[in-house]
Amino acid sequence: MSALARRMGLIALLLALSLITAACANDSTDEEATEDAAAATDEEPTEDEMAEEELTEDEMAEEEPTEDEATEDEAADASEGGVSIEDSCAQYEGVEVPEDFNVVLVTDIGKVDDGTFNQFANDGMVAAADCLGFESQAIETASEADYATNISTALEADPEVVVTVGFLIADATLEAANANPDVNFIGIDQFQAEYPANYVGVLFREDQGGFLAGAMAGLLTESNTIGVVGGLEVVPPVVRLVNGFEAGAHYIDESINVLKVYTDSFTDPAQGASAAQQFLGEGADVIFGAGGQTGSGGVSAATEAGAWGIGVDQDEYFTTFGGGSSPGSEFLATSAVKRVDLGVFNQIGEALAGSFEGGIYTLDAANGGISYAPFHDAAIPEDAAAQLEEVRQGLADGSIETGIDPATGLPL
Repeated sequence: MSALARRMGLIALLLALSLITAACANDSTDEEATEDAAAATDEEPTEDEMAEEELTEDEMAEEEPTEDEATEDEAADASEGGVSIEDSCAQYEGVEVPEDFNVVLVTDIGKVDDGTFNQFANDGMVAAADCLGFESQAIETASEADYATNISTALEADPEVVVTVGFLIADATLEAANANPDVNFIGIDQFQAEYPANYVGVLFREDQGGFLAGAMAGLLTESNTIGVVGGLEVVPPVVRLVNGFEAGAHYIDESINVLKVYTDSFTDPAQGASAAQQFLGEGADVIFGAGGQTGSGGVSAATEAGAWGIGVDQDEYFTTFGGGSSPGSEFLATSAVKRVDLGVFNQIGEALAGSFEGGIYTLDAANGGISYAPFHDAAIPEDAAAQLEEVRQGLADGSIETGIDPATGLPL
């Protein structure tokens, strides 16, 4: 072969190689990027790169919660029945609040930090004040004789809304509402045969709350004996809780022995503890407190003894048990939550929106007014947690009935 021929062959070969190189340019770029990334793993990352990596791991943790976290989140959602104070705040966003608008709350016998009923009502008023921007104050009641006087004191502040808490203050509230038609009255747990246009009675399906507590007790008991420490029997919501508790337990197992007692005070933890201790002595291993601070005393006595306790009204883990700092918090199974805060908040919102209507406003499982609290430190078996949520959903959609008259609280 001549020298010219060899040169021509070499040129042809180089041209072919250049075409192959061009065709593979993209692949080469990807390979180089891969090689660069691989090489980068051998280098020390910068502080910014480390921060980005940590953020990514945190985000992944949020996206993929552990099984325990998922269970807690589900219970937290259930405790609000899918409705939160934030939801209510958003509902009334943009409502105009007059500069001098103010609300006064009068408690039932007890204080605004009682850990149950009065506190939850006050929480609702304070949350509405924070969200919507108005002045609020609370007046604490020491005895039944103070009801009318405290409402009169509340009216001296020239409020647009007065909130009164409890069944026993209903008569004094009705009288004040009739005498002050320009003031809106929100009465928690107050049923009247007739309401003036400026008075709404916020009522609850406590039979459903008691039913949830009873179902949980029925799912947890090993002795087949459980107990409930109630407040005053003359108060219909208490009767609904107590009888609902028994019905819920028997929904799980008809053979369960339910011990019941009514006390003569909502503010006597020692009396509640004594009643609970008697029940424990009779073999009960779950105690439900359905009587304010008196019932809470029973729950505390039970959990300190290593038995299960179930709170009422609001999440007693944060009140009676100090967020887990009090003895026995790991035995607080849950609380039968009665969204008093939601009732107060929404009715204040209605007053501001100009859509306040006298009459009955009922909160139940269907609208998020009745539910149960998260399990927190309690080691609740997964199957029990799942069954309890099924019961809540059944009460909400009407497929489960309590068998309790929602007015009298007596079995149907």
